[in-house]
Amino acid sequence: MKLPCITMLATLLLTASAAAQLQITPPATTPSAPAEKPKPKPHTITKKKEAAPAPKPSASPKPSPSPQPAATVIPAPPNDDPNVDLVFGAYQRGQYKTAFELATGRAQAGDPKAMTMLGELYSNAMGIRRDYAKAAEWYKRAADAGDREAMFALAMLRISGRGGAVDKNEAVKLMASAAKLGEPKAAYNLALLYLDGQTLPQDVRRSAELLRQAADAGLPEAQYALATFYKEGTGVPKDPERAVRLLQAASLADNVDAEVEYAIAMFNGTGTPKNQPAAVALLRKASRQGNAIAQNRLAWVLINGVGTPMDKVEGFKWHLVAKTGGKGDPELDKQFSELPAEDRAKAEAAARKWLGTK
Repeated sequence: MKLPCITMLATLLLTASAAAQLQITPPATTPSAPAEKPKPKPHTITKKKEAAPAPKPSASPKPSPSPQPAATVIPAPPNDDPNVDLVFGAYQRGQYKTAFELATGRAQAGDPKAMTMLGELYSNAMGIRRDYAKAAEWYKRAADAGDREAMFALAMLRISGRGGAVDKNEAVKLMASAAKLGEPKAAYNLALLYLDGQTLPQDVRRSAELLRQAADAGLPEAQYALATFYKEGTGVPKDPERAVRLLQAASLADNVDAEVEYAIAMFNGTGTPKNQPAAVALLRKASRQGNAIAQNRLAWVLINGVGTPMDKVEGFKWHLVAKTGGKGDPELDKQFSELPAEDRAKAEAAARKWLGTK
């Protein structure tokens, strides 16, 4: 039976030594002009991911220091029962009470996937009042029956203290079991624990191995994290080309952090052929997704007209939007103050419109 996504927050807990370092030097004001026109001062950004709270269950996805997109679990359905998808079908249609009733009957008959479904419904208040204790009970029954998604879900409850006391030791055992059974979210979260070095002794090599397992299974968060390992040489040899391939894979899955770093790699030609127009297009996408770093980088290229036609009003719009997201830029503030009053007013109006303020 195919079950819904169990949405568990899996925040990337990269320590400072493994944090992604983003560097981009703004282009000259007129890239093709001779040396008589001075270039803006080189500007370097360092983006460090802050350690996030311990992963905890969440009813809806969404990142990452920038929050990471929530990890999701989609249990694979067995194929020997013609009625196997009835529960999931009801869930997909938003008929949560029906899904609950159908899952209850199947769970009482010993179906581990139905037990996991009940855990999901209780955990996220779908068709039934939220009850983490009952969610944990059903997850445990399913986990005892060998269901890897239930093992992961129960681990996340144990590590956050929902449905019972915090029990990190049990959480680690459950994650390890689920990872051995091929659950990529469990491998990813276990990697974070080895990287963080608080719940488990720090072991960056083991963390890299687990991230590779999850990345090979197609988990974008793991692909992005492993890319930073290859970029920095953390737990693996430095390999800029492999880092870029992983960033590309994660960006194709709409991981916004990967989009930003992949765009910067293409802009600078680091680990991949230089392609500034493609980089700018990806920065636009990440900017529309609300990433302040992307908005700042997009502001620079628009203001200076590299890889895209120059548009100072649009560029300063993104600068103002980035500031509201916590990415200030004193150099751009200075340039903004030197704009003609009419252009400043246009940029401010455009920023207000984007932000939905008056």
